[in-house]
Amino acid sequence: MTIAHFNEQDIHAWTQQTAELLRQRRFQELDIEHLVEELKTMGRLDRQDLVGRLKIPLAHLHKWQYQPAQRSSAWRGSFLEQRLRIRDLLQDVPSLKPFLAEAPAAAL
Repeated sequence: MTIAHFNEQDIHAWTQQTAELLRQRRFQELDIEHLVEELKTMGRLDRQDLVGRLKIPLAHLHKWQYQPAQRSSAWRGSFLEQRLRIRDLLQDVPSLKPFLAEAPAAAL
């Protein structure tokens, strides 16, 4: 295996090569610059996922409050679904919990 050069066309292959180099402790062959950027991106994506998941229940709560005649079980179901997904995300990525306080403002 050679140096795992970053490949935007096949990011999956690059991540697999990089993981294998790490597993084999062949650190000198890593593309450190892109590895650092990808790790930062992963953290941003988790935060964006949380914010995106909050947008749906916030929209339904807003509609629930201001459109009482339009209330539906679909809104309630969607709200509960996102609540479960947020719970699962926070279990998978517990370091997001401190961000939870500011995430609703980011979702608006």
